[in-house]
Amino acid sequence: MQEIPTIQRIIAILWPSFLTSGIATVLFFTAFDPQHLLMYTDFAEISRLGAYTIGFFLFWMLTTVTSALTCYFQRPCDKANN
Repeated sequence: MQEIPTIQRIIAILWPSFLTSGIATVLFFTAFDPQHLLMYTDFAEISRLGAYTIGFFLFWMLTTVTSALTCYFQRPCDKANN
């Protein structure tokens, strides 16, 4: 069986997580206004655009971790450990 290049493995994790985080960001900020969420915190001075950006990257980080775990756990177990 041919080995999959490392860059292809990385893109296979980052691209779907990027798309999913974009959708999650839209859905989350459609329901919640970032200025209302941050009103009583130390981050109240962050603009809406800043909150959208931070939210997108947090969603991207979360979906990247879940995509990477999915790829990790779909690999077959090493038969030597059985």
